[in-house]
Amino acid sequence: METSNGSSRTDFILLGFSDQPQLEHIISVVAFIFYIITLVGNTTIILVSYLDTQLHTPMYFFLSNLSFLDLCYTTSIIPQMLVNLWGPKKSITYGGCVLQFFFALDLGATECLLLAVMAYDRYAAVCQPLHYTVIMHPELCQKMVLIAWLGGLGSALILCSLTLKLPRCGHREVDNFFCEMPALIKMACVYSKVIEVVVFALGVVFLLVPLSLILISYGVITQAVMRIKSAVKWRKILNTCGSHLTVVSLFYGTIIYMYMKPQTSTSQNEGKFLTLFYTIVTPSLNPLIYTLRNKDVKSAIKRILWIKKMASKVMN
Repeated sequence: METSNGSSRTDFILLGFSDQPQLEHIISVVAFIFYIITLVGNTTIILVSYLDTQLHTPMYFFLSNLSFLDLCYTTSIIPQMLVNLWGPKKSITYGGCVLQFFFALDLGATECLLLAVMAYDRYAAVCQPLHYTVIMHPELCQKMVLIAWLGGLGSALILCSLTLKLPRCGHREVDNFFCEMPALIKMACVYSKVIEVVVFALGVVFLLVPLSLILISYGVITQAVMRIKSAVKWRKILNTCGSHLTVVSLFYGTIIYMYMKPQTSTSQNEGKFLTLFYTIVTPSLNPLIYTLRNKDVKSAIKRILWIKKMASKVMN
């Protein structure tokens, strides 16, 4: 079936590293392992944050949203990727490609805003501790999360509609593991200055502005931390803020490099490896970073396991 602009609505071919079969086998195993880690780690954070009443705070409300977002993001991409890597066919339906593309944009933009919201939460906790519960009241937290999700949705609708209108002149090969914007733009048989300008503008709004707010927040936090005399409080702040800064560095570093530079300047293999990193590696590292560096989460897990153990003894 042909669209009015000459684009074929047939299955697309996801090339990946099809010219290097041995490398694809290695990538498939790595992707599967990291996907399992992502599922277990992020599900654990969501359940622990819900079950342990001591974690019913704004920080863990935001962290649960981040974990849910990472679960949705990886699940929209990795299962199809593994099917293509393990099977003889490397195709994806037009509808499946559109959904992958849309969710990747939507969830990626939402995470940008959510990380900025989490930075503001850390600023309020460290710099305004006496007024923290008043500032970060539940209604405000819910509104900020809702704005983050709606903002991501809006940006995805804009970029999807513009990208999918580009004429492909029968091109069906997507030179990546999934239907990502840079690869879909390269499929087009015309150059679109409009998309490049829109991508740059949205990149400023969803990448540079949130990152700037995060850096400003942590600049103020650093000044506040330097005035703290208690070593215990100092270490606790560094643990929670350090976890968030690590996640921010991993996420924003790869995304800004991928999307804010001209699409033609990124080599094919370089773009694929960057895609693998922020699609597979980063979502699996988030729960590890937050649990390994955060005593509250580790203590909550121990409490839940102890309660479960005691309950099983009572039942027996």
